[in-house]
Amino acid sequence: MKLGLRVGVVALLPGLIAFGIVAMAGAQSTGTGAPAAKPPQHTSDNLAQHDHQLAVDFGGLERYKAADAALAPPAAGEKRVVFMGDSITDGWKIAGPDGSFPGKPYVNRGISGQTTTQMLVRFRQDVIDLEPGVVVILAGTNDIAGNTGPMTLEQTEENLASMADLAAANGIQVVLCSILPAFDYPWRPGLEPAPKIATLNQWTKDYAARKGYIYVDYYAAMKDDRGGLPPALSEDGVHPLPAGYAIMAPLVEAGIEQALKK
Repeated sequence: MKLGLRVGVVALLPGLIAFGIVAMAGAQSTGTGAPAAKPPQHTSDNLAQHDHQLAVDFGGLERYKAADAALAPPAAGEKRVVFMGDSITDGWKIAGPDGSFPGKPYVNRGISGQTTTQMLVRFRQDVIDLEPGVVVILAGTNDIAGNTGPMTLEQTEENLASMADLAAANGIQVVLCSILPAFDYPWRPGLEPAPKIATLNQWTKDYAARKGYIYVDYYAAMKDDRGGLPPALSEDGVHPLPAGYAIMAPLVEAGIEQALKK
C-alpha cells in the first residue's frame, strides 16, 4: 500500500526550524490535554528546547509512550475516540468533568508545534494501537508555518491522506477537520497563511467526501472577514480561547456521532 509519505526537510540543522507553536512546557504530561493558561510563549529557551526535541525525538514518540502503555483496551461497548493534532488539540481540555466532553471516553493525543509529518511518525503508537472507534484529525497549520522546514500543500495533503487511510485500514472511522483560520502566525509573521489554509481546507473537504470520511468545518464557523480568528475567539490569532473551543465542541461532537453510525 502506498502511503504517500513525503517528509519534507527531515535532516534538520539547529536554527533551520521555523520556530512554530513550541512545546507548552510539559503542561499536559498526563495526556488529557488540559489547556494552557495562555498561548505558547516563543522564548529563546523554548525555541532551543524545540530544536533539541526535533533532533532527539522527531515524531514526539516519548510524549505519550507511558500513557499509551497504561491505557487499557476499550471495554465492551466503549466508543473510544482519539483526538490527533497539534497545540490546538493539545490545549483543548477534552476529558474530565470540566472538559468539553464529560463522561466520554475521549483521548487527547495532541502535541504542540507538530506538523503532519511528525504526526504520521507517531500515528500507529498514539492512535491505531489504542483501538479507537473514531479518530479526529486536526492538523496542517504548522506545515504552512514551516515548523519542520518548508512544505508544499501537496506534502501536507499526502500526510493527511496517509493518516486517514491508515486509520480506515485498521477499522477506525475517520473525522477530518478543517484547519482553524489564521491571518498571520505570530512566530513567523508575513507568511500570509489565510489563502493557503482555505485551499488546504477545500482539499480536505473534497478528500473526505471522496473517501467517505466525515468532515468537520471549524473554519467557516470561526473565520472573520480577513480569513483569521477574531479577537473574541483567540488572543494570538491562532490558538482558541474558551469561546473558540465552545464553538468547536458541538461541531466535532456531531461529526463523531455521524462517524459512529457508519
